[in-house]
Amino acid sequence: MQMTYSQNGLHLTEQFESCRLVAYLDGKGVPTIAWGHTAGVQLGDTCTQAQADGWLQRDIGWAEATVNRYVTTEVTQGEFDALVDFVFNCGTGNFQHSTLLALVDQGRFAEAADEFCKWDRAGGTIVAGLLRRRLAEKQEFNT
Repeated sequence: MQMTYSQNGLHLTEQFESCRLVAYLDGKGVPTIAWGHTAGVQLGDTCTQAQADGWLQRDIGWAEATVNRYVTTEVTQGEFDALVDFVFNCGTGNFQHSTLLALVDQGRFAEAADEFCKWDRAGGTIVAGLLRRRLAEKQEFNT
């Protein structure tokens, strides 16, 4: 069954992805703009709020499709939303090869929830903001 990202999920993403209309380097040095959008972004790029919101919807759609494709067991809306936010932030490859996904697909949800906090680093360094995001995803996953 295909699931869709809820308003709670969107709020979770927006809480951690501040909207910037001028490109900047993220914590890993990747050129980023709008709500965490990275595809084709170069420093010096600018956008309108409407463009930023459109990219957010497309990027959420990609993360949503990833979760729908790789999760093979039934999940709750909260679990789905947490996983979509995780994919939005960490990427398809990281999700596809993660212990988090393996545990979800095995129905081992309590253990899967504990995996979120293991993804609190950028460039090998613990980042407080990533830990806060992972804790929020874990909380959403457990609702």
